[in-house]
Amino acid sequence: MALNIRDLAISSPDIAAGGKIDPRFSAVGGNSIPPLVISGVPSDAVELAIVLNDPDAPLPHGFTHWTVFNLPAKDGLIDADALAQATAGKNGMGEAAYSGPQPPPGHGVHHYYFWVYALDTVVAGAPNREEFLAAYGTNIVEQNRFVATFES
Repeated sequence: MALNIRDLAISSPDIAAGGKIDPRFSAVGGNSIPPLVISGVPSDAVELAIVLNDPDAPLPHGFTHWTVFNLPAKDGLIDADALAQATAGKNGMGEAAYSGPQPPPGHGVHHYYFWVYALDTVVAGAPNREEFLAAYGTNIVEQNRFVATFES
């Protein structure tokens, strides 16, 4: 199956691509999950997965703030209602929860990658980012991301 990187898109009505993340979506603010909009879902996708990763964190693979699986393979808003039906995977703290941006004090600006993956199979369990990519990397039909920043 050829990987298509032209149609699938992820964005947020509350976070501009390349812009600053509002503190309400950070661990130092309200720790609220930002609303996300998915479009261009390929017709052969079975489900969607979202990963929020900070590659600037001073760890070998960065820090994963959120993984969520079993989202419907359709265009639309990913909000609290959609997430109630999804499966939260493990974040960098080993918890199946959203943990908003919180770079170490004085570490400067960090970049946060909001990835969306369209898969041709259902994700089993609640893997972390590395487990998910290792187990399901060949099942990714299409992927895309937007990047925003935050500084403590």
